[in-house]
Amino acid sequence: MMTHNTESGLNQGWVYADRMTSAQTGVSVLAYYADRYRHSSREEWAQRLAAGQIYRNGRVLGRDEILAPGDRLEYHRPPWVEPSVPLTFDVLYEDADLLVIVKPAGLPVLPGGPFLTHTLLHQLQERYPHETPYPIHRLGRGTSGLMLLARSPLARSVLSQQMRQDTATAANPNAPHHLVKTYRALTEPGALPERFTLTTPIGPVDHPWLGHVYAASPNGRFALSDGQVIQRSPTANLVEVTIRTGRPHQIRIHLAAAGYPLLGDPLYGLGGIPKITDLPPGKALPVPGDLGYWLQAHRLTFAHPRTQVSMTFICPQTADFPTSAWG
Repeated sequence: MMTHNTESGLNQGWVYADRMTSAQTGVSVLAYYADRYRHSSREEWAQRLAAGQIYRNGRVLGRDEILAPGDRLEYHRPPWVEPSVPLTFDVLYEDADLLVIVKPAGLPVLPGGPFLTHTLLHQLQERYPHETPYPIHRLGRGTSGLMLLARSPLARSVLSQQMRQDTATAANPNAPHHLVKTYRALTEPGALPERFTLTTPIGPVDHPWLGHVYAASPNGRFALSDGQVIQRSPTANLVEVTIRTGRPHQIRIHLAAAGYPLLGDPLYGLGGIPKITDLPPGKALPVPGDLGYWLQAHRLTFAHPRTQVSMTFICPQTADFPTSAWG
């Protein structure tokens, strides 16, 4: 077990860089930031410009300067206190090629939004500063359970290629399935069939703050999930889902599109689309990293990239199962 905790949560700040294309130019820098990064208001971006936190080509610039093709913009975000997250995770298996861990719910894998050092990647960089393990697949912030990481160039190459092959051949039932990832989740109650296959396409849709999020979309990409109901109660269904494709938030979207959203999911509602309209007054727009649901990467099967020996891991029973929600 590894623990890397930053007591204060104060990081060192970060520089966010953008390179302007011809399609993005001809507007003021304030208009650019206010339109592209709508998680902050126009007034907040104006304050950052006035504070000298935004640079163009290495020079502090004013709010009304017009952008030109090739301009390099940098927003120098001052240090901030990151939200508290669990920074302890278990290692189930480790050798020179592989690392298999149990990620806790609430821990983001990669930096984004308010998270910079309170991420799995940062914890891995501290533990393995010279050759940081590479995530072969990712889990959403609210998802707990098994993650497979590569520790050698061979493992990264072989496993990443197999992931791509699994997605490319997912529509062919006779194609080999190299990395078998099975999840467990709690959905809203109802008569979900004992066994089910979900193929709703998944693609980007508009989001007022983030620009876009992934959701059910007729113009999206093919996605395949096979599932079964493990247990039912008056308040929830416990389901097990194996995914052949790795679309963002695939299980959350697929089950919601089928009429059975994950219990407590703040973002995806019926139809597999974001719940961003008709919100109560004062309620913040939901984003993919919001918590409230239970989804666990439960079982993982693959062939060791060097020895070709078949390996299967099952997530240990954890304290994060919401027994109160199960009823």
